[in-house]
Amino acid sequence: MTLETWLLFCMTETVLCLIPGPAVLYVVSVALGRGVRPGIGASLGILAGNAWYFALSATGVAAVIVASSGLFHALKLAGAAYLVWLGARMLLARHGAPVAAKVTASTARKTFLRGFLVQTANPKALVFFVALLPQFIDPRSSVGWQILVLGVSSVLIEFLVLGLYAVAAARAQQLAGARLAGPLERIGGGFLIAAGARLAFLESD
Repeated sequence: MTLETWLLFCMTETVLCLIPGPAVLYVVSVALGRGVRPGIGASLGILAGNAWYFALSATGVAAVIVASSGLFHALKLAGAAYLVWLGARMLLARHGAPVAAKVTASTARKTFLRGFLVQTANPKALVFFVALLPQFIDPRSSVGWQILVLGVSSVLIEFLVLGLYAVAAARAQQLAGARLAGPLERIGGGFLIAAGARLAFLESD
């Protein structure tokens, strides 16, 4: 893999990360409702999901999942249902306490785990790693080393992008004030439901 190929991958990854998808919408939703720290926790969960996909790509398991239309379809519906469920919980949640009081270690663990589940249940991520990743790999060189380099680059780029989204959403929450914390979290829930509905109708080809 040449320097030009690596730079092209980084540019492609940055553009794709900036496009709002389930991962971005989940991070924004969490940051709007809970603040920047849970938003960053959600981002780390998303990145853990990406690291998992890189591991699957390295072993060829992801290609098998994408090739199986039944398994791919089941994964798509499960991911969509999970996003809708998260969104519904945010829409129906009661907001009596200040947002800052809700930022606990338990909250961080939950947002991390949910971020991981959101990303691993997103079939678009599977397609990216299976279809796009090989285009940047030189089969004449060490494939494992190239996947590692691309994986680390992808994680760093997406962390920066998701972090910016989380900070911007949390800043909007702070400017809105505590009284609007509930409505903002419900808006975030609406984002997730919309993302789930979009994912449910995603074409698998």
